[in-house]
Amino acid sequence: MAISLSSSLYRPLPRRYDASPTPKLHSPLRISCSSPIIDNEARSSQCFSLVTGMKNVACGLFAVWAVTAATPVIAANTTGCDLPGLFPSHFSLLLSSFSSNERLPPLSTEPNRCERAFVGNTIGQANGVYDKPIDLRFCDYSNEKSNLKGKSLAAALMSDAKFDGADMTEVVMSKAYAVGASFKGVDFSNAVLDRVNFAKANLQGAVFKNTVLSGSTFDDAQLEDADFEDTIIGYIDLQKLCTNTTISAEGRAELGCR
Repeated sequence: MAISLSSSLYRPLPRRYDASPTPKLHSPLRISCSSPIIDNEARSSQCFSLVTGMKNVACGLFAVWAVTAATPVIAANTTGCDLPGLFPSHFSLLLSSFSSNERLPPLSTEPNRCERAFVGNTIGQANGVYDKPIDLRFCDYSNEKSNLKGKSLAAALMSDAKFDGADMTEVVMSKAYAVGASFKGVDFSNAVLDRVNFAKANLQGAVFKNTVLSGSTFDDAQLEDADFEDTIIGYIDLQKLCTNTTISAEGRAELGCR
């Protein structure tokens, strides 16, 4: 038996409508300087002050980053924002820091710059911050037995300097730049040598007894007969150091190289 529905009984279901409101699109934030009671020149002045303020804030934040996180090369060169416009010139320096060629400041013309190592830094050794940069490049401290001991040489520029046979026990060299320097037979016992760049340095026979070497790099450095007894170094830094093939079998045993 076929069953049919009378048209009078059939009613279409009502259409459902979404009660949620249609989202409104907002245009990007715009900053404008306008006022009905000031002229165009005043409005331009207000806008310039706003941009200048934003620039100063950006420069301040960048300066804090530079002295706390950058290499000593960058920190030594960062003196402020000196180009017109919103972006400081040191953003280009930041980009260059990721390249293989590091920018060093010009050699200091201070007459007694080498003697400054005997005084050292006075502030912020751990972060490589200094009251005045120490430029020891090309200086010769061979067999110096007393004037370098225990000194703070944070962020010092030491490339191509000569320290052969010197007593540098308990010295603080956080973030020092010692690329190509010579430290043959130097005693670094109980020293803090964290984040030092020792690339291509001659460290033959150097003593690192109970020395902090965390974060330091030794790319292409000469480490024959170096003493690493009780050296304090992180695991990742240790793995990198152990790739240096100039380390003697005894030195590798002291470090725990596998």
